[in-house]
Amino acid sequence: MGCFFGGSALAEKVVIIGSGPAGWSAAIYAARASLSPLVFEGTFKPEMIPLGQLAFTTEVENYPGFPFGNIRGFVESAVAKDRHWNLPPIPEHSKDPKNRNSLDDIAPHYAVQGVELMELMKQQALNFDTRVVEDDIVDIDLSSKPYKVIPAKGEPIEAHTIIVATGARANYLGLESEEEYKNKGVSACAVCDGALPTFHAKPLAVVGAGDSAVEEATYLANLKSAVKVYMIVRRDEMRASKIMQERALNHPKIEVIWNSVVDEVLGDGNLVTGLRLKSTLDGSTSELAVGGMFVAIGHTPNTSFLGDKLEMNEKGYIQWAKPFRTNTSVDGVFAAGDVADDYYRQAITSAGTGCMAALDVERWLAENGIE
Repeated sequence: MGCFFGGSALAEKVVIIGSGPAGWSAAIYAARASLSPLVFEGTFKPEMIPLGQLAFTTEVENYPGFPFGNIRGFVESAVAKDRHWNLPPIPEHSKDPKNRNSLDDIAPHYAVQGVELMELMKQQALNFDTRVVEDDIVDIDLSSKPYKVIPAKGEPIEAHTIIVATGARANYLGLESEEEYKNKGVSACAVCDGALPTFHAKPLAVVGAGDSAVEEATYLANLKSAVKVYMIVRRDEMRASKIMQERALNHPKIEVIWNSVVDEVLGDGNLVTGLRLKSTLDGSTSELAVGGMFVAIGHTPNTSFLGDKLEMNEKGYIQWAKPFRTNTSVDGVFAAGDVADDYYRQAITSAGTGCMAALDVERWLAENGIE
């Protein structure tokens, strides 16, 4: 289980490219429908990361079904022992049992971590005999049926249907200090991480000037624990729509710092303690005390291996050809998760579209007489 031995003359019913919430959800549904899915989970290149972007996330408090409790015990009982090495340490603040009986108190508690959640999804797919290849897909050939997926290693694989679930990666500033403090106060998703104890009752900063940046700042400012949210804007104006700008400028807990960029993320080695800002007008620098930085400068969909073989929108995300269906512009090719979603970008929405893609594949195969 979990291995694939090539050489078969028969085309795969479905090949799933990607191993985030969308990929594993698609695999679970496809496997339970006896489609024997083959998943290419990627290596550790930015475009295809095993377990997806959620593997870079610490606690996940907004995925239904994982209230606080002895989650690690459950994970260890469910996930194969030979993958326990991949489970991250339990956060120190989660080991304090104080106030665990109070859901109203933002006390330390243990939420499921990103890697744990993804390992559980992967295990569930493996339990239904999903086959997994630890390799990247570097190209696909859609010129004739059955289609071909071309891995970085090994021979091309023929497939009647393909589900692209390669996700999208957040754009960052590219600072060494930013990389050092990822998951230690640096995040690219306020909705995912903003309510975590790391950011509780601390001034926070959002970097960006578009609608997404305003949405992030507003979300943070509306949290019960919000103290102050600074928006770091490069120019003397925002790119956000007028109504979104007004939302930020009129919010009592949001302050815009104009004509500034982040020069360095400051910290104590464990958590972010501030930012060094640089003026875009005269180059002068100043320090801003914050407990976290949220980068909201866009995402890049992981579609470079596709070239122009599928229709994309203006942002480079795969375009669904039918409303509320995961069909792409090529018959028999489907897309699920953040690779086709430039709006929600949440684990639960990705998992939902992974389910949809598998059901769409099952119906497509039946309609085309492929058993």
